[in-house]
Amino acid sequence: MNPEAPSHDTESPAPYTIEQILSGTVMGLIVLITFGNVLARYFTSQSFAATEEFSIALLIVLSFLGSSAAFAFDRHIRVDFFVRKLPPGLRAFADWLSFAVTASLFAFIAFYAGKLTWDQYRFEETSPALGVPQWWYTVWMPVLAAALVLRLVLTRVRGRA
Repeated sequence: MNPEAPSHDTESPAPYTIEQILSGTVMGLIVLITFGNVLARYFTSQSFAATEEFSIALLIVLSFLGSSAAFAFDRHIRVDFFVRKLPPGLRAFADWLSFAVTASLFAFIAFYAGKLTWDQYRFEETSPALGVPQWWYTVWMPVLAAALVLRLVLTRVRGRA
């Protein structure tokens, strides 16, 4: 990871990735929901308690999108003090091991979040505040975890990680 600030090309700015566009959209939705709740509390002394369900679901989506963007731009958190001291061959092995463990973790999350979502759909679980199907909230975990694995693989194949 390069600790320096990225250089900005003044002639042609890089287009935003899908993760950045979706992250901005999700962040905007969270702001609107929270602001609407604050206004409702201020003017009516009542809050929209059910909006917390949406906010939590959107924060989970935002976490996956942010992780994917971090991996896409090689800006993810890592402690490489010892890895930098290794010879190049072992350093490459450590990078591949890191990739394999990270991809496996998110594949694990995709699989078990998919099972959770299926169970919520099958048993018709509903959310506590709004009473909507609970799988509406959890379906994004396996989808985004699988997309993150795909992003990791594509980034690795392109040689950027």
